[in-house]
Amino acid sequence: MENRSNETSEAGVLDKLRRHVRILADIGRLASENAELNRFLDQAVVQIARAVEIHHVKILRYRPETSDLLLVAGVGWKEGVVRTATLSADLRSPPGRAFQTAEPVSIKDFREQDEYAPSDFLKEHGIISVSNVPVLIGGAAWGVLEVDSISPRDFSEDTSDFLSSAAGLIGSVLRHHAQPDKEARLMAAAAEAQKQEILLRELQHRVKNNFQLVLSSISIQKRRYQNLEVHRALDHVASRINAISLAHDQLASRHEGKTVRLSDYIRALCSAIRQQIDAVEIEVESDELELSIDRALPVGLILNEAAMNSIKHAFGPDPGEIRVRLVGGIGYGEARLTVSDNGRGIRHPSEHGSGLKLIASLARQIGGTMEQESSDSGTTTTHTFPLIN
Repeated sequence: MENRSNETSEAGVLDKLRRHVRILADIGRLASENAELNRFLDQAVVQIARAVEIHHVKILRYRPETSDLLLVAGVGWKEGVVRTATLSADLRSPPGRAFQTAEPVSIKDFREQDEYAPSDFLKEHGIISVSNVPVLIGGAAWGVLEVDSISPRDFSEDTSDFLSSAAGLIGSVLRHHAQPDKEARLMAAAAEAQKQEILLRELQHRVKNNFQLVLSSISIQKRRYQNLEVHRALDHVASRINAISLAHDQLASRHEGKTVRLSDYIRALCSAIRQQIDAVEIEVESDELELSIDRALPVGLILNEAAMNSIKHAFGPDPGEIRVRLVGGIGYGEARLTVSDNGRGIRHPSEHGSGLKLIASLARQIGGTMEQESSDSGTTTTHTFPLIN
């Protein structure tokens, strides 16, 4: 007959709590000894049996490859079952329910309920009362700590709290022992990331070469034609291609090489535009933002179009200045790109101009909006867009 006096006697409550604290301290000392894992688990179940005053205790580890719970440590069981016996992990199994829900499960008497089914393993050992608590690692269930009685037992809240505390100590030891594997995985991940970064650089190099071939072809075409309108059209195409090329240069190695550091892209693009002209300065201010390349490209092309429009129409032979601002945290998770100049304004805007139509189309492509204001003191083009990847 199991000893249940401390579960039901008010006089024994304080003694029970003291015993629980003392034994938790003992398990903590075992945990600090850096012992071999199976040895620690074997000693832990003995201490838990002492604390709960019960003959049968087991620790079960979930095995995803077989979807069952393996008895990895235990006391009070028949010889040969530890590290060989398995139990079901389904919701009709008390340890399965505790594992699946990460919540404690206690049964006073299997014979007085029909929600849970006792396993053949429990029947073989005459178990009719159980209490289970999940063993967690990093908030995820690793397995279950279970105490079992051969007589009806109404496990108190204090006992459940003790078992949860003991399971927490077991979880911390399991995490510590898993660390070498974790470090190995981290090293492997770092090696893979380095490999991907090398592949990304090689891909960027090849893409860059392709862009250079296209730009070289445009340059050859310019030499074939003397018409200034053709030259301007080809230059405009070249500037767009260069904007795409610069975006690929800014690809980040993380997120599978699909993320652009938008702030770096904006600065690089403005620097490239500045190198094409003599009398216009470009001032850039940008928050540090990132965006997927699919969304960063339209932003860069909008900047390119707006800046080239200013260079083409705002200044004439006079020197001027273009100011570029990229600000995050606008509205509800949005960013705003502003391109403004101090030129003479757009005096006769064309309803059929391809520049503004392209900017508006690019803005819609990423769910953004475009606005333009123009006066004798300059033109400002504003693009507001959501910061999502």
